Amino acid sequence: MKKPAATRHKEKTQIEQLSQAELVEMVLGLQKIIEELQEKLAIATGKSRTTSQTSSKPPSTDLLQKPEKPTVKPEADQKKKPGGQPGHQGKTRKGFGRVDRTEISSPSICLNCGSQELSEVINIHRQQVASLVAKPIEVVEYQTQSCKCLECGAVVRGEQPLGIVPGQDLSVNLQALLVWLGNYGHLSYAKLTELLWELGRIEVGVGTLQKTNQRVAAAVKPAINALWEWAGVQSNVHVDETPWCVMGVKEWLWTASGEGFCLFHAADTRGRVELETMLGKEFAGVLS
Repeated sequence: MKKPAATRHKEKTQIEQLSQAELVEMVLGLQKIIEELQEKLAIATGKSRTTSQTSSKPPSTDLLQKPEKPTVKPEADQKKKPGGQPGHQGKTRKGFGRVDRTEISSPSICLNCGSQELSEVINIHRQQVASLVAKPIEVVEYQTQSCKCLECGAVVRGEQPLGIVPGQDLSVNLQALLVWLGNYGHLSYAKLTELLWELGRIEVGVGTLQKTNQRVAAAVKPAINALWEWAGVQSNVHVDETPWCVMGVKEWLWTASGEGFCLFHAADTRGRVELETMLGKEFAGVLS
């Protein structure tokens, strides 16, 4: 909107009365406004050189542009496609190394003419398929019977099968699977209870899962301690620590890793004493 002549004349008179310093400040302010408008115009027309990658501007200020020609990345920068790469020798297609059950399907009628007069088997097509059975978890009642010796009168009882722990509701292999899923697979106790219900329609409480985890941790502790001693004499060990919130308290989770192993150490501090606890006071290798 164009200003009236009287208003322009009044503004001109006011500018003429300004000092030199005031005029310089005005010119600098106008120059800044012009630069900002030029930058906005360049962004709108796609000619801006300033982006979030070349300046401190946020990505939201970038104008989404589609290149006219597809960009071809060098072969060294192209990501590999998922799955087997060219020349890779597959494993699954060679079978699983065992067959638990065999199902045989024989034709009973000719689909071409309808005749039931068929010859002996002339060819067999084999395909091994790994399937999830209807009931992966079965509930077995083991009855241990007792008998009385007719010679000496002693009462003897039958032995329980391997993998069954007296007083425990879960077999050894099922406990091992649950601990693996909880610690390595990071499934919560709640999800583990849901998984047990889906696989076997059995209800297992969170307290049972907690005790199972504690029992397995105690069982593998000697092996873990032996592995820590072995790590302390390795030539190169990578060590790192990170804050770890436990029950609202800040603690530290340490890790020591190398070729073929990775160990964790929960600690209250990030001091030298934890490092000495992990690898000993006389570690002679290279610590990374």
